[in-house]
Amino acid sequence: MASASASAVFLGFAPRFQNGTELLLLLQKKVTSFLLLSLGLSSILLLLTWGASSNTFMFTPKQALSDSAPSPGYPKITDDLTPTITYGEAVLPSGNLIADNSTATVSSQVPNNNSSPIIEPCDMSTGKWVRETREPIYSNLTCPFIPENKNCQQHGKSPGYLYWRWKPDGCDLPWFEPNRFLSVVRGKTFAFVGDSLARNHFDSLVCLLSQAEVPTNGDRNPYKRFLKVHFPSSNFTVMMIWTEFYVLGMPRTNASTSFDIHLDKINTAWTSRLPSLDYLVISGGNWLYRKNYLYESNKLIGCVYCRGENLTEYSLPYVIRRVVRKALESIQSCQNCDKLLTFLRSHTTSHFEKGSWFNGGFCNRTEPLNESELDFDAIEWEIRKIQKEEIERIKQFDGIGDTNRNKRYKWLDVTKAMMIRADGHPGKYYNKEYSRSAYDCLHWCLPGPVDMWNEMLMLNLINTSSLD
Repeated sequence: MASASASAVFLGFAPRFQNGTELLLLLQKKVTSFLLLSLGLSSILLLLTWGASSNTFMFTPKQALSDSAPSPGYPKITDDLTPTITYGEAVLPSGNLIADNSTATVSSQVPNNNSSPIIEPCDMSTGKWVRETREPIYSNLTCPFIPENKNCQQHGKSPGYLYWRWKPDGCDLPWFEPNRFLSVVRGKTFAFVGDSLARNHFDSLVCLLSQAEVPTNGDRNPYKRFLKVHFPSSNFTVMMIWTEFYVLGMPRTNASTSFDIHLDKINTAWTSRLPSLDYLVISGGNWLYRKNYLYESNKLIGCVYCRGENLTEYSLPYVIRRVVRKALESIQSCQNCDKLLTFLRSHTTSHFEKGSWFNGGFCNRTEPLNESELDFDAIEWEIRKIQKEEIERIKQFDGIGDTNRNKRYKWLDVTKAMMIRADGHPGKYYNKEYSRSAYDCLHWCLPGPVDMWNEMLMLNLINTSSLD
């Protein structure tokens, strides 16, 4: 009885029972419960240990994506080919799964855009260019639509400029995915409106998308002012609509490079097409870097770059602000443009050294510039600032009627990234029949740094379509 009492004290209760049989029965129940509890804990510990060694029960977020079935809308992640991009809580694959040192291939997967997650905002405008070993998504051999004056590889330019990639501060910019882009814009119509740099942007997108599907009506003639390309499988149409100034501009004479620019009259050659569009990218400004004459209400009010004439000389930033504002207000006032999404692409600089187009200017750089070489007091940076102010202004515009309120505006800021890429121009490596013997230090080789503009564009479209 003393032994039973001691055991009872050890198990945590006092020996207050009327006979020994009752106490022994209770002790038996307690011991059985204790043994079952110990067995259960041991089993759990064993399972956890086995799970850790086999990755069956314990996942990191990346393993959960790569070891399970692929998330809807994304190809399966493979650690050796594709890094992950983290935006807040989201972990997404980037790139088109092209292995290092391989040629570009096209993924056969067409993502289901309806299930694509929203990518958290990230400032893509600041960053640096880093070395890249992957081949570009397309080449002059795989895209038949590169204009002769942008086909730098065909004309002997060293390919070193191709192996750099824009790395934004704090995040990564996903590689362009042709199939995914076509999925996002299925059944839509897209237009680039502007000058020859808008054409540069257009040609880049057509080449990128042609790696998934060869479009109809492709054209490499660099002089065409209007182009319309269609991708049948996704019923996607993309257009290039030429305008030098957004507003009405007329050459003064056939031999002159000057224009009469009507600041208060929009060029309806592009605005008349707005009702048929779902997406629009506007850009421009380069045709204002010359002597031009300014009109309001059909009256000559002054000029730009016209020192010495008996006229009021206006600054280039003033004229830029007027034409950008007029363009955005014309879009905002369109009454049949419900849910039109407009991108304003920021201004990009030329990289002429020791001159300009036809007076000995050249661009022989073989690597991107260092940031210490950039001039943030240059006129191009001021133009960017004006564009940004105007896009923010139109976002606050209190339109009349539901149609106006449904319009959306996005800022595609590529200025700093392109200020660095003095090595990415055709220079002397193009067909000279298009521009005598001058170096071209304004436009961009295809493929080349300009393709980054469409990576930014794709990311914005994915974000926007996820919100629709």
